[in-house]
Amino acid sequence: MDRVSAQLPEAVADRYVDRTGGAWAVIHADSLPKVAAFLKNDPELEFKLFGSIDAVDRLHLAENDPRFEVVYFLYSLKRHEHVRLKVRVSEANPVVPTLVPLFRGANWWERLTFDFYGIRFDGHPDLRRILLYDEFEGHPLRKDYALRDRQPLIPERPIKDIFRGPGTSGLS
Repeated sequence: MDRVSAQLPEAVADRYVDRTGGAWAVIHADSLPKVAAFLKNDPELEFKLFGSIDAVDRLHLAENDPRFEVVYFLYSLKRHEHVRLKVRVSEANPVVPTLVPLFRGANWWERLTFDFYGIRFDGHPDLRRILLYDEFEGHPLRKDYALRDRQPLIPERPIKDIFRGPGTSGLS
């Protein structure tokens, strides 16, 4: 992260080491694509392996503004190192730039984070729910999601059964 801080000083909001010894960098949301591109394309770093994206809802923490953190994990096969990035976003405007043009593997992870936390990824080519159905109300990994609420009933959708042919879902 020293190289990132030297090359893009306006991009890094904070740096710290967690209790397990992992180094983290908090990146401004608008600088995320530049930082990720630098980490991937710099010949000394080569963080070309996209690990995952997840989010953290900080609602019940003492310091909870902004409410969400989107966390990114990249790996360099050349250096045998991980890099951990965080982007903090507010509840009022939970939007982060997409990394899909840079890392194709980010597609699924961004859709998952959108589905479960409601964080939108600006510029994503196909941002829609990936595991929950379209009529599902809310985002179940948010800390304020009501566990006992009922979801709306929806009619059964016809499915294409490639093994038994049409009509196996009970609908013609």
